[in-house]
Amino acid sequence: MKATIKCLLLSTLFFGCIMSYAQNRHLDNFRYPDQTGVNVFEDPKDSILTFDGIKVRVGGSFALQFQALDHENSGAAELESIGYNFNLATANLDLDVALAPGVRMHLRTYLSSRHHPEPYVKGGYFQIDNLSFLSDGLMDGFMKYTTIRIGHMENNYGDAHFRRTDNAQAIYNPFVGNLIMDSFTTEVGAEVYHQRNGFIGMVGVANGKLNQSVVEGSNGKTGGISFLAKLGYDNQITDRIRLRLTGSLYNTGYVPSLYLYSADRAGSRYYSVLEAPGSSAFRSGRFSPSFKNSITALMFNPFVKFGGLELFGTIEYTSGSTNASSSIVDDVVVITPKKDGKAQQYAAELIYRFGHRENFYLGGRYNVVNSEYDDTADITVERFQAAAGWFMTKNILTKLEYVTQNYDGATGRLEDGKFDGLMVEAVISF
Repeated sequence: MKATIKCLLLSTLFFGCIMSYAQNRHLDNFRYPDQTGVNVFEDPKDSILTFDGIKVRVGGSFALQFQALDHENSGAAELESIGYNFNLATANLDLDVALAPGVRMHLRTYLSSRHHPEPYVKGGYFQIDNLSFLSDGLMDGFMKYTTIRIGHMENNYGDAHFRRTDNAQAIYNPFVGNLIMDSFTTEVGAEVYHQRNGFIGMVGVANGKLNQSVVEGSNGKTGGISFLAKLGYDNQITDRIRLRLTGSLYNTGYVPSLYLYSADRAGSRYYSVLEAPGSSAFRSGRFSPSFKNSITALMFNPFVKFGGLELFGTIEYTSGSTNASSSIVDDVVVITPKKDGKAQQYAAELIYRFGHRENFYLGGRYNVVNSEYDDTADITVERFQAAAGWFMTKNILTKLEYVTQNYDGATGRLEDGKFDGLMVEAVISF
């Protein structure tokens, strides 16, 4: 107990010193973690720099849900008994540091999540928007439109990840749950952006690994490489009309495992739905293609905002192969050959924001995933969400969501699987 109290006192003193040192929370080229960051995608690019010394911005998020969901299946497999109650509260700690003119660092730590009740680092990056810290005026013409990001970080594949819930950071997401096929991964790599006159281009490379290691696999390799690219256009056409359209690519040659749809260590918002009794699974209600070693994924995202009405869409195509495997049955070696597969995801969100500074909203989302493999029955997962939200302040959001999801073509515990009900979520982010 004494050690705990001592740790709390030291932490309070540390953060108190930081906050007193950095009362001005403005940072250049920065997406703010409050209502002002809603419908912001890539960090804004501004050639005007306000750096006047090292500045540490301490931020964080807190989220708590009340879950009232029911689930059922064909009865072929037993499901966990679930009732209505609160989920585990989740929390994030963010450190954003201005290091030099146009240079800053970001670090996010999950203080508590569904998968890890203990703190652990999600990732971070080093972002460069100006090279004058190396030499005054160095490549100013090029860097006026260019951003370089390096780190063990969330990869910029698609636009859906800008609207998803990232553990406790749920203020950007008008709904409680993320997409069924939740494309999100953190890898070591670098990305280069060019933003000019509404046009956006990005190329990046990463090492394709969620868990970093120098240990060689059975093929003598420690890993491979992932290639990312994005091209798009985003412009405020008139005072009331904004138009954005992007296309993104994620491709790997060889990596030991693929994490594009299974890298979220925080977990799903729908706790224990369609899970077996006693299961420790934490991505309930999501779908991840079982591709291994290589994958090609394409995502297209249209976004239109007309006054308070906005439409955001996701069209995604992904293909890859499963691993070949062997097993022994009755002293006979049975080899399961590699299977080629593909999956498609479609989602459409319609949101209407109204009131003073658009602090209220109503919305709906339809999301469907179709997956198929060689010689295997096709699987379709379908979800509908209806939500309402209230920004009590720019840092405080409450949401109410009705969700229903069903499975067609699945076997085992997901055979004729379905869950539905209400979710209530409270979010604080600063």
